Amino acid sequence: MNRRPPEPVQVVKQRRDAALAALLGSVPFISFLGVTFDRRGDELTAILPYRRDLVGNPMLPALHGGATAGFLEITALIGLSWGMLWEQVETGAIDAAALGEGWCPKLPKTIDFATDFLRSGLPRDAYARAEITRSGRRYASVRVEAWQDNRQRPHAQAIGHFVMPQGPMA
Repeated sequence: MNRRPPEPVQVVKQRRDAALAALLGSVPFISFLGVTFDRRGDELTAILPYRRDLVGNPMLPALHGGATAGFLEITALIGLSWGMLWEQVETGAIDAAALGEGWCPKLPKTIDFATDFLRSGLPRDAYARAEITRSGRRYASVRVEAWQDNRQRPHAQAIGHFVMPQGPMA
């Protein structure tokens, strides 16, 4: 029985970070909004840093609904894609070196996306997490919540449905 020795933690971390960076680099709107992702194992938290130009109503002030909805859709798309990519990177089905060379997997396509605005988004950083509620070969459903100061008090939530990419990701 040939067993590979365990890889150093830093090597595994670099491979995961490279995979996430390749995924994020494939969606230009992510950098336009300034969204970043905090990765802890296979869990992602999206972060929308506050900027004055994201305020839609300066009288309140409140974050623009379009920026909030875009943030939620990005979170859903990347959360779903990361779920697919994570497994393939960990099993070696996708070469981590190819990810660093600008290769990017096929992404799911949005069928529909419904956003519920629960309260005004305050002029501060926002956070979001996606929960994949169904993921099949052809179709996926994702639920997303965004909050600011208290995760128990979301300011927006959404449900999205996606067509999964056909064929191998690699």
